[in-house]
Amino acid sequence: MKVFSIFPLFLLFLTVSSQAMDLVEMQKSAVENREIIKRYQVTVEKSDQEIARVQSAYYPSLDIGYRATSLDKPVTYPYRENSSLYGALSMNIFSGFRDRYSIQSARILREVEGHRLHSIEQDIQLNVALRYLNVYENRASLTVTQDAQKTLERIYQDGQRRLEVGLIGKNELLKFKVDLDNANITLQKRQADLDKSVQLLGREINKPTLLLGELSFHEFSLLPRVENQELCREKMFSNRSELLALEGLTQSASLQVKAERGNYYPRIDIVGSYSRYDDDFINGNGELNNDELQAQLLLSYNLFDGFSREATISKAKLNIREIQYDHAELKNSLETDLSNLFIDYRVSMANVEVAREDIRHAEENLRITQLKYTEGLQRESDLLDAVTNLSRARYNEVAVIRALFENTFRITRMIEGFQFRSGKS
Repeated sequence: MKVFSIFPLFLLFLTVSSQAMDLVEMQKSAVENREIIKRYQVTVEKSDQEIARVQSAYYPSLDIGYRATSLDKPVTYPYRENSSLYGALSMNIFSGFRDRYSIQSARILREVEGHRLHSIEQDIQLNVALRYLNVYENRASLTVTQDAQKTLERIYQDGQRRLEVGLIGKNELLKFKVDLDNANITLQKRQADLDKSVQLLGREINKPTLLLGELSFHEFSLLPRVENQELCREKMFSNRSELLALEGLTQSASLQVKAERGNYYPRIDIVGSYSRYDDDFINGNGELNNDELQAQLLLSYNLFDGFSREATISKAKLNIREIQYDHAELKNSLETDLSNLFIDYRVSMANVEVAREDIRHAEENLRITQLKYTEGLQRESDLLDAVTNLSRARYNEVAVIRALFENTFRITRMIEGFQFRSGKS
């Protein structure tokens, strides 16, 4: 009979668990649905259009024109009323390789925008993980507060019975009441903190209707592990989007230098044009007309432009140096941050067992104190101190585990370890 009564509850638990969201699902939802991701996707699409714009230099240019003229004095030629139709097909066949380097630069800049998009995706996934961790922490803190409140409630009720038989005084019972009221106030605050953290997580994954029961929290059932520091350092330097973006900007700036040097070369264009003159506003309606078809090869070279070319090239070279300095500074900062994260990670990992051992000691202390208090061998203040010590030990465990997971999530972000991409980066 007991088996059949428990089995439906077990099925209900499986159903709820299967519907609960884990961290990976929430990160995927955030990457797919957040508007800021879509905004950076638009930036990547703009880079695609910039490539198409620069590539247009390889295509010919077609121009047409029509002009109708009315002169204030009659003359033989051109006539008082005349019109001309003009069409030209022109194409640049050499400009010092400027177009070639400009196209290469535009393609690299497109990759840079992709790296920036990926960096935003990683930041979003880190924020989701930290919000999720905050919900877990607030839920655990609420549980600790609830346990403390229930313990104080039992102590207060026991105190009321002891007061009735004269074993304690009124002032002793009031001490229990003060601590119980404080626990009730703390309990309400913890509940409010939990509710707010759930809303913030819902905002992060773009799901305002998110409920606490939809979260699985199974990620926190085991202590996290990370790879060794040197391997993480290598991955960070090879994967970090911000570093890759700066490297791409350096390549792009170098190509821009080569493109600007194209101004030192002559420019060669070929032009084919057709023009038709007519002695009427409407071309083709007049009595006199003249057609002309031309083919031209144009060679132009600038001898002096007021040192504009030299200044432009020098500026492009300075851009390279500027980006290289930013790259070196960022690399050093990231390496320092990673090292500090590993220091905190090791400290948190070592403190977990200490915090759990403190809980066992505090529980045993409370058990002994309650027995002695019942036998009249301990004061009520000693009992309250034992309850407080147990609550503090449990809060310490929550804080230590939170710090451990936070360091793990931040290390994962440092090496670009979160897995989801929007597909356009």
